[in-house]
Formats: sequence, C-alpha cells, structure tokens
Amino acid sequence: MSRTGGSLGDDTTVLETTARILDGKAVAAEIRAEVAQRVAELLATGGRRPGLAAVLVGDDPASKVYVGSKKRASEEVGMLGRVEILPSDTPRERVDALLDELNGDDAIDGILVQLPLPEHLPERPIVERVLPEKDVDGFHPLNVGSLWLDQRGLAPATPSGVIELLHRSGIEIAGRRAVVVGRSAIVGKPMAGLLLREHATVTVCHSRTRDLPAVCREADILVAAVGRAGVIGPEHVREGAVVVDVGMNRLTERAQVDHFFPGDAHRRDVFERRGSTLVGDVDFTRVARKAAAITPVPGGVGPLTVAMLLVNTLAAARRRQGLD
Repeated sequence: MSRTGGSLGDDTTVLETTARILDGKAVAAEIRAEVAQRVAELLATGGRRPGLAAVLVGDDPASKVYVGSKKRASEEVGMLGRVEILPSDTPRERVDALLDELNGDDAIDGILVQLPLPEHLPERPIVERVLPEKDVDGFHPLNVGSLWLDQRGLAPATPSGVIELLHRSGIEIAGRRAVVVGRSAIVGKPMAGLLLREHATVTVCHSRTRDLPAVCREADILVAAVGRAGVIGPEHVREGAVVVDVGMNRLTERAQVDHFFPGDAHRRDVFERRGSTLVGDVDFTRVARKAAAITPVPGGVGPLTVAMLLVNTLAAARRRQGLD
C-alpha cells in the first residue's frame, strides 16, 4: 500500500540559508546502487531474481505515474517489475483473486497496493490480504507488530527512508529528543517506532495536542507528517534542530505561492508554467533560517520511499530463498 536547491527538482526553492539541506535524492540514488549490486550478487550465486508487483485499481493519472515509476525503479536495479491495473468498478472478489494469485506466485517477492482505492473497496481487508512476507509496504498487522516488538519484519518504506537519510547524513539519533507531528498508520506511528528503535526519546503530536509549537520546540529532530501545507512554521522549531518534512502538498493559488515563497522568482515561474507547485508540511523558507538541517520538498524524503521499497523487496526475496 502506497500513498500517494537546483538539482533536487524543478520545484525546489532557491534560498540563502545557513541550514544544511538533506539531499534525499542523492541518498536514494546511493541506496538504489547498493540494491543493484546486491541483486547482481544474488543472481551470480544462483539466486532467483527478486520480483515486485504493484496493483492499481482505477485510472487515476497520478497513480499510474506512481506505479509506473516503481516498476521502472525495480527493473533498473535488476528486479522483475510487474504492474496490474484493474478497472475502477472492479468488485472486491476480483481484487482478492488477483492478490491471491500474486501471493502464490513464486516469482513475486513484494506486493503493494496503490492507494487510494475506489470507495467501494475496503482498504484494511485488502491490505491484510497480502501475505506478511510479501508486504513490502509494511502495513500487515504482523509486520506492524514486529516493528513494535523489535522483531524482524518489513517496516514501512517512508519512515525507514527517514532513518536512512539521518544515518547517512551523519545525524545522531540515539539519546536525542524526537517529535513526530502526525499519527497516521502509514507514517507517524511507524516513524515513532523506528525512532524508538534508534534510542531516541519520542513524542507523537496530533490535532489535539495542546500548545503544539511549545512541544515541537523541545525537539532535536522534528518530523512533520501531517498532510497540510506549511503547517509547521518557525514558531514550532528551536534554533539548531533537524527538520524532516514528509509532506507533499500542491499549491494551486498564486497567493499561497507568494506566502510560502516570498520573493522566490523561480517558484513563481514554476507556478506560472504548471499552474501549481509543491510544498511540504513545513514552511521551508522561514524554518530553514532556524534549523541546523532540513529536507526540501521535492528532493527530500520522497525519493527515499521508492528506494526503501526496493530494499524491502530484496530483503523479502532473500528470506524467501532461505538466504537471511
């Protein structure tokens, strides 16, 4: 199940700041290269090629782009990539039958269902239809339990990518105060679990948290995963904090662009050409002036999600072949 500075992406803000920009695109490329090498080593020793299957119900253009990118990414690292697209009016029995087929296919090690599903299809039962050993999104109850019990399992890709980004950027986690804003089952809760694994002291905030700015200012590491454009401002961030923005929101009004990117001619140009531009859950322009390090949108956490799906697929393949 997946939801949907210059070189980081066309939307990226050009900003003079002392904050270190955490380049998720570069880290994702590094991870993909490592996966490609490990896949080649697996094949060289007689192992079976890992396989990743994406299931899409409906004809949403953005979702088609997402599943297509996952297929290409898997093939680029030497895996088998497969996309199954069903009509939007497909009955649940047909979706279940397809998932059962993929569960039983020895060539497929990872299965993901692209969200959102059409309204007539229940999300949770369909997610749970995927075998836990093939659940590369890490949302099956058995994988969720494994995460919180510190047992081996498949952890969700986006929060796993955040941990990789922090590690590979040389940012210490152990012993530090981490605040996660957002308690979704997809990002917020597993993010908290993975930070606990790394020995951080973790606070999870949500819509009913009292005095949210004050709680956030306690963070050495602040992770925003709310799904609301620019909801985290400078009043939420203490000087020298590390800020990780998981959000991806599209601005479609000129006034919004002028508010979040004042004086940014590049962003205005993108908006004029496309009719929209991307922003995270963090007011990047203002927060970057206080943070020690910050992820941009795009080019921050986003590229790491697909990279970690590949990591999970390789891990699932090795386990299913008795190699781990």
